[in-house]
Amino acid sequence: MIKNRTAHRLAAAAALAAALSAGPVQSALADGRAGAHPVSAGKTITAAGAGKPVKAERLPDGDGGWQGDGLSLNAADNKKVDAFLARARSAERTVSPEMEAVARISHATLVGFDHRLKSPDSLKRKVATAMKEAPGQTVDATLARINDSVRYTLQWPDGSYTNGVTIASSALALWGNDSVKWSNTWGRKHGYKGINAAWRDPHSQHAFEVQFHTPSSKWAQEATHKLYEEQRLPTTSPERVRELQEQQDAIFMSVPVPDGAEDLTAPAQTRPQPARTLPAPVEQTAPAEQMAPAA
Repeated sequence: MIKNRTAHRLAAAAALAAALSAGPVQSALADGRAGAHPVSAGKTITAAGAGKPVKAERLPDGDGGWQGDGLSLNAADNKKVDAFLARARSAERTVSPEMEAVARISHATLVGFDHRLKSPDSLKRKVATAMKEAPGQTVDATLARINDSVRYTLQWPDGSYTNGVTIASSALALWGNDSVKWSNTWGRKHGYKGINAAWRDPHSQHAFEVQFHTPSSKWAQEATHKLYEEQRLPTTSPERVRELQEQQDAIFMSVPVPDGAEDLTAPAQTRPQPARTLPAPVEQTAPAEQMAPAA
């Protein structure tokens, strides 16, 4: 396993550069619908009891704040979140071509690419929730902990998952992105299964999230999304929180664990070599018989 990973990491830099000139990457739009998913013995599990969509609105004209579902941001904090969103949009223009290249060389499906930017209302709800749960915490400190304003999902079939994650994560490190989070939950008995990683783009210094999934684990994530959102709302009762967690656990129990997935770790940080140290391309020369003058 270690030798294979080393070989993949040594090859990733050259493959990554070549991938930039390759054709379009395979992608799939994750529509977020939590439908039925087959499990053992022909049974199915559905995401029942999902919460209602969250509605958000601006505070009265002239205030400049934000509110929704019992959460709010004052005008000053809302302005800082808007500035953070602008930085996220700028960073995405650099990161997205890299992620498309990484998907090509690791033979991944880039799922939900159209939703790579977190929506303003979703981010503001997350910031407001975090500040409510930690009274006295500033909006700056809250934003510093957010890694998913720009986010991507790479997906492989179960049989190629472990190898694909190794290649993709190594390529991201070789590109110069700093690994700032690596959460591998494949070994959990209950709850979410997958790998959620975060990286810091060396150009913008903005963090972005990369999730590594199989089709089954991605389905389970989508099937439990509304349950998780309702669970996080400050208006959800403790009894309902427990009920929602039990429903999520039941869904994730149906997800098979790919071989070797539990042992996957973040790659060692590797800085890319400066261009001047790379060997010059070898010029093609014609065979000797073609270079000789005609008789």
